[in-house]
Amino acid sequence: MKRHCHKRLEDGSFCRAAPLKDSEFCLFHSPEHTGEVAEARRLGGLRRRREVAVAGAYDFAGLGTVSDIRRLLEVAVLDTLSLDNSIARARTLAYLAQTALKALQLGEMEERLAALEGAVLDRAPSPTCDFDLDVDPLDDDPKELLP
Repeated sequence: MKRHCHKRLEDGSFCRAAPLKDSEFCLFHSPEHTGEVAEARRLGGLRRRREVAVAGAYDFAGLGTVSDIRRLLEVAVLDTLSLDNSIARARTLAYLAQTALKALQLGEMEERLAALEGAVLDRAPSPTCDFDLDVDPLDDDPKELLP
Protein backbone atom coordinates (compact mmCIF):
# COMPACT_ATOMS: atom_id res chain seq x y z
CA MET A 1 0.00 0.00 0.00
CA LYS A 2 1.47 3.33 -1.10
CA ARG A 3 1.50 6.11 1.45
CA HIS A 4 1.42 9.76 0.54
CA CYS A 5 1.57 13.09 2.30
CA HIS A 6 -1.77 14.16 3.80
CA LYS A 7 -1.42 17.80 2.74
CA ARG A 8 -4.21 18.90 0.39
CA LEU A 9 -3.08 21.04 -2.52
CA GLU A 10 -4.96 24.02 -4.01
CA ASP A 11 -6.75 21.79 -6.53
CA GLY A 12 -7.98 19.51 -3.73
CA SER A 13 -5.65 16.61 -4.49
CA PHE A 14 -3.12 15.23 -2.04
CA CYS A 15 0.60 15.93 -2.23
CA ARG A 16 2.06 12.75 -3.70
CA ALA A 17 5.39 12.91 -1.86
CA ALA A 18 6.26 10.15 0.55
CA PRO A 19 5.63 11.12 4.17
CA LEU A 20 8.39 11.24 6.76
CA LYS A 21 8.81 8.22 9.00
CA ASP A 22 6.22 8.31 11.81
CA SER A 23 4.45 11.31 10.23
CA GLU A 24 1.49 11.98 7.98
CA PHE A 25 3.31 14.73 6.05
CA CYS A 26 6.32 14.99 3.77
CA LEU A 27 9.28 17.17 4.75
CA PHE A 28 7.92 20.23 2.97
CA HIS A 29 4.47 20.06 4.60
CA SER A 30 5.47 18.85 8.06
CA PRO A 31 4.63 21.44 10.74
CA GLU A 32 7.71 20.36 12.74
CA HIS A 33 10.08 21.23 9.87
CA THR A 34 8.82 24.64 8.71
CA GLY A 35 11.99 26.42 9.86
CA GLU A 36 14.28 23.98 8.07
CA VAL A 37 12.25 24.18 4.86
CA ALA A 38 12.23 27.99 4.96
CA GLU A 39 16.02 28.06 5.42
CA ALA A 40 16.51 25.60 2.54
CA ARG A 41 14.37 27.79 0.28
CA ARG A 42 16.32 30.88 1.30
CA LEU A 43 19.65 29.19 0.58
CA GLY A 44 18.36 27.93 -2.76
CA GLY A 45 17.41 31.47 -3.74
CA LEU A 46 20.82 32.77 -2.69
CA ARG A 47 22.53 30.11 -4.75
CA ARG A 48 20.50 30.98 -7.86
CA ARG A 49 21.23 34.70 -7.46
CA ARG A 50 24.93 33.98 -6.95
CA GLU A 51 24.95 31.68 -9.98
CA VAL A 52 23.52 34.45 -12.18
CA ALA A 53 26.02 37.00 -10.82
CA VAL A 54 29.00 34.70 -11.37
CA ALA A 55 27.86 33.75 -14.88
CA GLY A 56 27.55 37.44 -15.73
CA ALA A 57 30.92 38.33 -14.25
CA TYR A 58 32.69 35.61 -16.24
CA ASP A 59 30.57 36.01 -19.40
CA PHE A 60 29.66 32.33 -19.08
CA ALA A 61 26.64 31.10 -21.05
CA GLY A 62 26.76 27.40 -20.17
CA LEU A 63 28.26 24.29 -21.69
CA GLY A 64 25.98 23.96 -24.72
CA THR A 65 28.50 24.74 -27.46
CA VAL A 66 32.20 24.33 -28.11
CA SER A 67 32.66 28.10 -27.83
CA ASP A 68 30.95 28.07 -24.40
CA ILE A 69 33.33 25.35 -23.24
CA ARG A 70 36.28 27.29 -24.64
CA ARG A 71 35.18 30.31 -22.60
CA LEU A 72 35.08 28.22 -19.43
CA LEU A 73 38.58 26.92 -20.16
CA GLU A 74 39.82 30.49 -20.69
CA VAL A 75 38.44 31.53 -17.30
CA ALA A 76 40.00 28.47 -15.62
CA VAL A 77 43.38 29.13 -17.25
CA LEU A 78 43.37 32.80 -16.24
CA ASP A 79 42.43 31.95 -12.65
CA THR A 80 45.12 29.26 -12.52
CA LEU A 81 47.75 31.58 -13.97
CA SER A 82 47.04 34.07 -11.18
CA LEU A 83 47.95 31.48 -8.52
CA ASP A 84 51.41 31.19 -6.97
CA ASN A 85 53.83 29.00 -8.87
CA SER A 86 53.65 25.38 -7.66
CA ILE A 87 53.60 21.80 -8.87
CA ALA A 88 49.81 21.73 -8.52
CA ARG A 89 49.52 24.90 -10.63
CA ALA A 90 51.76 23.43 -13.33
CA ARG A 91 49.76 20.19 -13.40
CA THR A 92 46.51 22.10 -13.60
CA LEU A 93 47.80 24.24 -16.47
CA ALA A 94 48.99 21.13 -18.32
CA TYR A 95 45.60 19.49 -17.84
CA LEU A 96 43.77 22.63 -18.99
CA ALA A 97 46.02 22.84 -22.07
CA GLN A 98 45.27 19.21 -22.90
CA THR A 99 41.55 19.86 -22.48
CA ALA A 100 41.78 23.00 -24.63
CA LEU A 101 43.47 21.03 -27.42
CA LYS A 102 40.62 18.52 -27.36
CA ALA A 103 38.07 21.37 -27.48
CA LEU A 104 39.91 22.91 -30.43
CA GLN A 105 39.90 19.58 -32.27
CA LEU A 106 36.19 19.14 -31.66
CA GLY A 107 35.51 22.70 -32.78
CA GLU A 108 37.47 22.14 -35.99
CA MET A 109 35.61 18.89 -36.64
CA GLU A 110 32.30 20.65 -36.02
CA GLU A 111 33.20 23.37 -38.56
CA ARG A 112 34.40 20.84 -41.14
CA LEU A 113 31.26 18.75 -40.74
CA ALA A 114 29.08 21.83 -41.16
CA ALA A 115 31.00 22.76 -44.33
CA LEU A 116 30.60 19.24 -45.74
CA GLU A 117 26.91 19.14 -44.91
CA GLY A 118 26.46 22.54 -46.51
CA ALA A 119 28.29 21.43 -49.66
CA VAL A 120 26.23 18.26 -49.96
CA LEU A 121 22.90 19.98 -49.29
CA ASP A 122 23.67 22.85 -51.69
CA ARG A 123 24.72 20.53 -54.52
CA ALA A 124 22.21 20.24 -57.34
CA PRO A 125 21.24 16.66 -58.09
CA SER A 126 22.72 15.22 -61.26
CA PRO A 127 20.18 14.45 -64.00
CA THR A 128 21.84 11.09 -64.58
CA CYS A 129 23.43 8.76 -62.14
CA ASP A 130 26.97 7.63 -62.80
CA PHE A 131 25.87 4.05 -62.09
CA ASP A 132 23.35 4.20 -64.94
CA LEU A 133 26.06 4.67 -67.59
CA ASP A 134 26.64 1.70 -69.86
CA VAL A 135 30.42 1.44 -69.71
CA ASP A 136 32.39 -1.48 -71.08
CA PRO A 137 35.15 -2.27 -68.54
CA LEU A 138 37.40 -3.46 -71.37
CA ASP A 139 37.07 -0.19 -73.30
CA ASP A 140 40.27 1.86 -73.28
CA ASP A 141 38.53 5.26 -73.28
CA PRO A 142 35.29 5.24 -71.24
CA LYS A 143 35.09 9.05 -71.48
CA GLU A 144 33.62 8.74 -74.99
CA LEU A 145 30.46 7.26 -73.48
CA LEU A 146 29.86 10.06 -71.03
CA PRO A 147 27.14 12.60 -71.96
